[in-house]
Amino acid sequence: RPLRARTSSFGRAGGSLAVALTPPPSPGDSGKVSTVVATPGQGPERPQEVSYSDIKVIGNGSFGVVYQARLANSGELVAIKKVLQDKRFKNRELQIMRKLDHCNIVRLRYFFYSSGEKKDEVYLNLVLDFVPETVYRVARHFTKAKQPIPVIYVKVYMYQLFRSLAYIHSQGVCHRDIKPQNLLVDPDTAVLKLCDFGSAKQLVQGEPNVSYICSRYYRAPELIFGATDYTSNIDIWSAGCVLAELLLGQPIFPGDSGVDQLVEIIKVLGTPTREQIREMNPNYTEFKFPQIKAHPWLKVFKPRTPLEAVSLCSRLLEYTPATRLSPLEACANAFFDELREPSARLPSGRDLPPLFNFSAVELAIQPSLNTSLIPPHLRAQSTLLGCAPGTPATHGECWRSGAACCAGGPGLSPPSTHILMHPQRRGWEHPFPACWEQGVEPGRWPRHADCSFPMQALTGASQHRGTARDPSPMRPEGLGGAGLGGRPPPHPMDLSEL
Repeated sequence: RPLRARTSSFGRAGGSLAVALTPPPSPGDSGKVSTVVATPGQGPERPQEVSYSDIKVIGNGSFGVVYQARLANSGELVAIKKVLQDKRFKNRELQIMRKLDHCNIVRLRYFFYSSGEKKDEVYLNLVLDFVPETVYRVARHFTKAKQPIPVIYVKVYMYQLFRSLAYIHSQGVCHRDIKPQNLLVDPDTAVLKLCDFGSAKQLVQGEPNVSYICSRYYRAPELIFGATDYTSNIDIWSAGCVLAELLLGQPIFPGDSGVDQLVEIIKVLGTPTREQIREMNPNYTEFKFPQIKAHPWLKVFKPRTPLEAVSLCSRLLEYTPATRLSPLEACANAFFDELREPSARLPSGRDLPPLFNFSAVELAIQPSLNTSLIPPHLRAQSTLLGCAPGTPATHGECWRSGAACCAGGPGLSPPSTHILMHPQRRGWEHPFPACWEQGVEPGRWPRHADCSFPMQALTGASQHRGTARDPSPMRPEGLGGAGLGGRPPPHPMDLSEL
């Protein structure tokens, strides 16, 4: 019989009303089924019963405890992160995780509250995707075997990390604790998911932040200099440290203390100039440092390290925060070109994990990079955007399946509602999926005569024509009328512009 939890309400501390399990999960009860009333991580705030079993501890630290459990309804494994909650404040990690939705970020499935052993002690429980390994443990496996980690894994892992950073930074979120231990990976598929947003913060310009943040080996120099007005570029520095560590087989800056950490950095980058110090923290410009020359990057790494990898490290590990590459600039770097080859595979022979299922949100971050980010063989297939729920997109699989995930307007049914939101233009355009199905030349706005698309709710068949250089607009009513607010497309699109 399922263990029916005694419940109590803890109001809205940290989020919406949630009802909790008492007592909290215990490894001694691993065979029992526990049932709680939890709130979904995304979507409407509709608490629902969630049952799970097979509970065991898989991690702990200053933040709390992490359990592994199995959902009763699906049999899926999940991780439950249990942290002590101060009822006076909203939990920042919960607030941030509820707004994030990306394939390279661990997903918040549910959350609920539980009471502790002490009176008025309340714990927040985050039910997350379970991913079995970390980049840290994978790298340690190769180090113990006295082997370098295969470069293809370095590329696949780092690419996905940069993609996750591009997304969270576009949402105004800085992770502030990027390190190999917080990069979850599936050893079979090589899918990477960024986890542990316990230190993350929505950065606001002009609002001070604590500088004592981020694990020491991965701490950006501006943090060591005590900056409180830093940007998300501290994550880029940390990512550069992770890349260097994977290439070296050990941390690149293994400082024993905060000051020693800066010494380790200076050994490689040399003494920062007065201007570089000013960019990191203006209060330190008069501080005197011993003058040390930079160590050549090629001599930092082993002789067979790919030159593109060395070059990428040098662009990430810059003293001046603003000169570091952006996450998407890193993704577009030549070091990752191998991943964009149609023949690229994992060492096991398996396909690479999804790397190019970009959402409209991602493609709107730096539109000028989109041509570099989308491999030519995928551009030619008009498979341009990933299919995130509720996101307008033109993904080939969506056209073929008629999936509703990209539906663009209320009252319309797929596939006629697969609407493309052009990342570089405002307004809507309709690519007529059936035309793409029939292999109309990519980059052209097909003529009505080229396809047998059932117009269904659409009208204006005579306007279904032209090319990217034919500015003839379709009538608003041809795009579902009120369903899209009567907004006409600006003009037909040229896929090559993406």
